[in-house]
Amino acid sequence: MLRWSRRATSSQALALRCRIVLVCADGGSNTAVGAELGVHPVTVAKWRKRFAADRLQGLSDEPRPGPPRTVSDEKVEEVVVRTLETTPKNATHWSTREMAAASGLSQSTISRIWRTFGLKPHLVDTFKLSKDPQFIEKVRDVVGLYLDPPERAIVLCVDEKSQIQALDRSAPVLPMMPGMPERRTHDYLRGGVTTLFAALNAATGEVISSLHRRHRAVEFKKFLAKLDKEVSDQLVLAQPSRALVRTADGQADTARRPQERPSPGERHPGLDRRLEQRPKALRLDEDR
Repeated sequence: MLRWSRRATSSQALALRCRIVLVCADGGSNTAVGAELGVHPVTVAKWRKRFAADRLQGLSDEPRPGPPRTVSDEKVEEVVVRTLETTPKNATHWSTREMAAASGLSQSTISRIWRTFGLKPHLVDTFKLSKDPQFIEKVRDVVGLYLDPPERAIVLCVDEKSQIQALDRSAPVLPMMPGMPERRTHDYLRGGVTTLFAALNAATGEVISSLHRRHRAVEFKKFLAKLDKEVSDQLVLAQPSRALVRTADGQADTARRPQERPSPGERHPGLDRRLEQRPKALRLDEDR
């Protein structure tokens, strides 16, 4: 009982009942106990009597009055199984109205059942399974680079988004007026496409971005040059699809796959050596 009165997960009502019984155990009257705990003496007498008759079970709430349940457990199980394992005709997922018509229950009952079991047939999530046999090793390399970067190195996560459509309405948007919503045309004009390059600093959250009209190696080299100007320390760019090393004098080494393969969970041995030999190197390593 003492644990119930002090436990953080206990309800306030149960904790108060336990405190009433504990104070009554010291021999105080109902009036004195009520004044000490800030409750009415009738309340003290009620829970003292309940505890004397049923002990700890008497401190729990009794069943509430009201009509009996009209939906059995078997009916609830039927609704849950039908929601998980079947689909309606001419539809991709169940709705509350369709399920109510198929099961013979009300729409509000179906909504309560779905909320209780966390069912959301209208939501769809996506996933992708990689077929790369070295996927786990590459993930460990990338995560290890973020968690334990080389000394005096800034780790940037680089990504690109191409074919961003630049759209504009065929007519100016009419503003909202009293009694009239904002109005716009249903058609639009295509203004071409644009490409976004962005680098996220994993330590500070700073983003360095660049927009270009085309998506070629020339634009990506311009983005690398922008990174070289804005970041003074040596850089390590993590991108699994390519390997590029650019030295401080502007010379670009040939993209290649490192010959030394680390064991899972270890840093690539060639990366630290190249960074030590070229403190101002800008490296894009495909295994990182």
